[in-house]
Amino acid sequence: MTLLKNDRFLRALLKQPVDVTPVWMMRQAGRYLPEYRASRARAGDFMSLMQNPQFACEVTLQPLDRYPLDAAILFSDILTIPDAMGQGLYFETGEGPRFRKVISSAADIDALPIPDPEQDLGYVMDAVRTIRSALNGRVPLIGFSGSPWTLATYMVEGGSSKDFRKSKALLYDNPQAMHRLLDKLAQAVTAYLNGQIRAGAQAVQIFDTWGGNLSSAAYQEFSLAYMQKIVSGLLREHEGRRVPVILFTKNGGLWLESMADTGAEALGLDWSCDIGQARARVGDRVALQGNMDPTVLYAKPAAIRSEVGRILASYGAGSGHVFNLGHGITPEVDPAHAGAFIEAVHELSGQYH
Repeated sequence: MTLLKNDRFLRALLKQPVDVTPVWMMRQAGRYLPEYRASRARAGDFMSLMQNPQFACEVTLQPLDRYPLDAAILFSDILTIPDAMGQGLYFETGEGPRFRKVISSAADIDALPIPDPEQDLGYVMDAVRTIRSALNGRVPLIGFSGSPWTLATYMVEGGSSKDFRKSKALLYDNPQAMHRLLDKLAQAVTAYLNGQIRAGAQAVQIFDTWGGNLSSAAYQEFSLAYMQKIVSGLLREHEGRRVPVILFTKNGGLWLESMADTGAEALGLDWSCDIGQARARVGDRVALQGNMDPTVLYAKPAAIRSEVGRILASYGAGSGHVFNLGHGITPEVDPAHAGAFIEAVHELSGQYH
C-alpha cells in the first residue's frame, strides 16, 4: 500500500486538523481543458474515452498535472449503472445522454438485472486500479455514483428532462413500482461503490443531481431513504483507513439536517446555501463540501479570489471544509481562472487552521 503524500482531503472529511483547506472541482477532468479535448478526439467519442481504462486514467490525471489539487476523481459517468442494466447508453451531440431502452412499466422494472461490478462494469474497476497505481500516493482518489432517484429519472425519461414528467407520474401513480426500481438501483449502487472501494477509491461521492426537484415529502421517501440504504451498506474501512462518503443533493439545502442523519461523513452544498449557516445547522455531525458558484470562474482572478475569501470566512475556523464548486466546472471557463481559484483557496485558508 502506497503512503499518501497529501491526505488533507481525507483529513478534512473526517474533521481532523489540516494545514490549509483542501480543494478539488466537480468535473475537474473535462472540456475546459485543451488536453482533455485532445484526449477525447484521440479516443473518438465520450463512451470510448470513458470505457478505456488508459484513457480514463490519462484524463483523470490531467488536472492534477496542471493544478495543485488535493484529490483526483475517477473519470466516468453516473449512467454506467443503467447502461450495465441493459438500457443502452449513447450520447447525442448537443443532446446529452440518451437510452435505447426506456422503463415504461412495472414489468420493465422487474426484468432489470443488478450488475456485478467486476463482470458488468469491469472497465470502471480497471480504471480505478489504473488511476490508483498511476497516482502513486500523490492525492486520494474519489469514486462516485449517481443516486438511485437521479438514475431512475434518466431511465424513465430516456435521457435528461426539464420537468421529469414521466418519472414523477410513475412516482405518484405507482409508488410501489418506483420503490422497486429505486431499491434495485440502491442495491446496484452499493455493489458498484463497494467495487470501486475494493479497487482503490479512498472516498466516494453520491451525486443526487435531481433530488432537489422533488417535494420535501417525496425527497425523503424516494431519494434520501435510498441514499441512506447505500450509506448503510458501504465498506467504511479499507486499507487500514476510513473511507468517507459525501452526499450531494443539488438544490438540497432544505434537507441538510436529514442528510446529516444518514451517517455520511460529508454533505456537498450547491451555491444557493450559505456555508456558514449550513455549518450552524449541522453542527459537528458532518463535514461540508462546496460551494462557490461555478460561473464565478468567468470573472477576473481578483473577483474569484474575493469570492473564495468570502466563503472561507463564512465557514470560519477549524477543519471540516472541503472547498469545491457548487456544481461542475463549465466547459467555457479559462483554465487560468481555475488555477487562480485553487491558488486562492490554499493561500487564503491557512489563517483558519
